[in-house]
Amino acid sequence: MNTQKNDLDPLFKPKSMAVVGVPRDGYRFGGLSFLKKLQTAGFPGALYPINPKATEILGMKAYPDLPSLPEVPDLAMVSVGAGRVPDVLQSCGEIGLKHIHILTSGFNEIGTNEGRELDDRIRTISEEYGLMVVGPNCMGPYCPSSHLTAWGAIPGKNGTLGIISQSGGITQRLTEYTCSVNIGVAKAVSFGNGTVLGDIDFLQYMGEDDNVGVIAMYLESVRDGNAFLRAAGEVNLKKPVILWKGGESEAGARTAASHTGALAGGRGAWEAFFRQTGVTRVSSMNEWVDAITAFTWLAPPSGIGVFLIGGGGGNSVSYSDTCVREGLSVPQLSEDTMAVLRGSVPSAGSIAGNPLDHFRIFQDAHYLAELLDLAYKDPAIAMIVVDRLIPRMAFHLPDAPDSNPAVIQFLKGRKDGKPTVFTVDSEGGDPVLIQQGAELRARFREQEIPAFPSLDRAARALRHLVAYGRRLRLRIED
Repeated sequence: MNTQKNDLDPLFKPKSMAVVGVPRDGYRFGGLSFLKKLQTAGFPGALYPINPKATEILGMKAYPDLPSLPEVPDLAMVSVGAGRVPDVLQSCGEIGLKHIHILTSGFNEIGTNEGRELDDRIRTISEEYGLMVVGPNCMGPYCPSSHLTAWGAIPGKNGTLGIISQSGGITQRLTEYTCSVNIGVAKAVSFGNGTVLGDIDFLQYMGEDDNVGVIAMYLESVRDGNAFLRAAGEVNLKKPVILWKGGESEAGARTAASHTGALAGGRGAWEAFFRQTGVTRVSSMNEWVDAITAFTWLAPPSGIGVFLIGGGGGNSVSYSDTCVREGLSVPQLSEDTMAVLRGSVPSAGSIAGNPLDHFRIFQDAHYLAELLDLAYKDPAIAMIVVDRLIPRMAFHLPDAPDSNPAVIQFLKGRKDGKPTVFTVDSEGGDPVLIQQGAELRARFREQEIPAFPSLDRAARALRHLVAYGRRLRLRIED
């Protein structure tokens, strides 16, 4: 569908909203549960429940149909049986209600002639009246700044992340996950079957939205591969696009066909897509969030050299191997940097170099700050990974003040430094250790400093950041 820059704004910033298909009481997923969640989220605009058999629902006046409303609302959420949806759309068109979210399923995705015919009727009515329809078979728009958060993290956290997804469940989980790690969402949309508005419409819209800094996508299929390739390539040059492509395996492709009613496309075609567009490719929720974290809080580095600080002897070896596997390097430090290290790192029980193994960094924030300053000046280093330990009985540690607040304060004052991330490894079966690790990572993330639960995840996120920066530099050089 051809949309202009601001055509989709009312989907995410409605001042009034009708919910069509709201039962009077009892719990049922759909109109009533959405209405309750909108109240919980503090939606500030007018809410109009539509039910021809009710006069009041949840303390609000109910209306028998859309034409009886006192105004034409900005947005309608439709939750009636699939067979009744075309009539609701017809009514929307007749009163001039242009923006509609269809929650209802039972269309093309079920693979029947009846479902396909209903899908066709949605498309025909929308074309006739110029309707901007999200869905069917989807959770619809989500926007914390306007308290349009009937699903996902409620009320959510406002930020600069844009999310475009065919899957409602995955979108919901991502909004919750990012909120929990202090990354806010500007706009998100689960568009389901994409009968009218689809991947390209929302990608171009968010590409032009100055409030969106990073775009995260989950797709199982695209309707027009060539058009999507062109749009993704153009938008990715303006802001990072991070795509999780579902349905890559044969089993996944079969499931995708029954999920949204569209073919997933061949693996070879998608390999070519990622090569040509430079779109960042991820394959799991954790990798997605890690990449989002890196792109949201860090600038692309100028090279691939990593300075690894901390971790111990054996860990330093494995950390080096992990970085190299991810296409990064662990280079020798400059002679100026090494001269400082030789003067401060004991020759016994420590490693003066890259990686740097010296227990003092865990307890002396001033010393760690000096090391970071050295790394920021070292021409061989493009980014830094600092390991932090959680004190526990296994370590022979003296009682000492917590150095992390001072480390965080230093980094807050050094926004001009090279990309710097932290790892706090607390994985395993000990629930206390897991909790302590999460709490320590949260302290860094509260100040928008990336902190990962393992070196593997940190290195993968940095690899994605490096690749995007390289793509931008090549574009500038061309």
